[in-house]
Amino acid sequence: MVYIPHTDEERQVMLASIGVERIEQLFNDIPEQYRYPTLGLPEPVSEMEILEELQELSAANLNANQVPTFLGAGAYRHWVPSVVDAIISRGEFFTAYTPYQPEISQGTLQAIFEYQSMICDLTGMEVANASHYDGATAAAEAVLQALNVFRLKRKKIVLAPTVHPQYRAVVRTYAQGLGLEIVGDEDPTLPLTKVVELVDENTASLIIQSPNFLGELEDLTGLADEVHRRGKKALLAVATNPLSLGLLTPPGAFGADIVMGEGQPLGLGLNFGGPYLGFYTTRQKYARQMAGRVVGETVDVEGKRGYVLTLSTREQHIRREKATSNICSNQGLMVLAAAVYLAALGKQGFRKIAELNYHKAHYAAHEIAALGGYEIVSRRPFFNEFVVRCPAPVAELNHFLLEGYDYTIIGGYDLERDYPHLAQHMLVAVTEMNSREEIDDFVAALAEFRATGGYHG
Repeated sequence: MVYIPHTDEERQVMLASIGVERIEQLFNDIPEQYRYPTLGLPEPVSEMEILEELQELSAANLNANQVPTFLGAGAYRHWVPSVVDAIISRGEFFTAYTPYQPEISQGTLQAIFEYQSMICDLTGMEVANASHYDGATAAAEAVLQALNVFRLKRKKIVLAPTVHPQYRAVVRTYAQGLGLEIVGDEDPTLPLTKVVELVDENTASLIIQSPNFLGELEDLTGLADEVHRRGKKALLAVATNPLSLGLLTPPGAFGADIVMGEGQPLGLGLNFGGPYLGFYTTRQKYARQMAGRVVGETVDVEGKRGYVLTLSTREQHIRREKATSNICSNQGLMVLAAAVYLAALGKQGFRKIAELNYHKAHYAAHEIAALGGYEIVSRRPFFNEFVVRCPAPVAELNHFLLEGYDYTIIGGYDLERDYPHLAQHMLVAVTEMNSREEIDDFVAALAEFRATGGYHG
């Protein structure tokens, strides 16, 4: 049964208002032979039957909630408190929102304002926008902000090779047609000290990541001053895992000009790859060069607290030539989820989650380091990801972990896919969701793979 909300009388009124008598006349511009094509669809079935078929299809797939997983590389299995889904599923939030109309969207605007406030506290920065699509988009928008700060007169971006490969790819896509010179990431073995030396007076920004894609923490001490000196006030943009900021000193405390990244760890779940959100913060003096929306707190004519769009730099709102972004940069529902997650955990709970990630990852690294044939390559401090040199190609090892005799485990990320010099290197991610038993089973499976020479079933 198809539900049609309009009555026959209502449809006739609408048709008459546009000067036609029948609905079929609306399709006169489509050649007749193409109006009703034969689709070759199967016979219709009941809702009960289609649900049964879909459940059978889904049962054939393996997901991260069914088996232990040690795969991260930008998207992680974290605990999401039940209150997050309970709040974002409320009709007031789950349906379409209109922050353009502050008189009817105060709840949405307040949620965005609270999110911005907490993200600023987390990153040690002064201004946050209402988010971007994801971490990669946020990194690309950092490039555009830097260009705008220097009024498009600087055409060089220095990009560290340890920035997430997908971020770097999106930055290069954004840069097409802008005449930019992007340097730094051509050599995947280039250390950060050498990357910084590429900054000069034509550089708009240096973009780094900490913890970087290989899981290691970069030393940010004095880095902003060095970039500002070499680049004559060039901007330092730092991508980061927001969960790590529950334990580590935020980039803002080191003088970063832009701090951004992927907000997926903030209560969004894996969601089969999205939707996620890109958090984005900067210094107050650069607020007008920042893309996206900014919600502010004010009072109405009666002196009551209210929320409004303080800045909105999209071409839908201001003159196109003045716009700094023409994308819909507010992942509204995901922003709400992140705000609820942060508020629910509070400072102590958030720190506890970060500590669990840190300590469990280091326990796993310690146990793997004791195995013959494996080596922990990460030499510097890391948060919840580290690199392991394996005795065989990672693809073979992951196949064994998933299809082996005694284990069904989703292994780590094969770094050879993005860094050819890291063949047989696995990026292992450990979160608060990995129990000690799961970690021990993972280590035992690695040992078995080494002892048996791999899976040949």
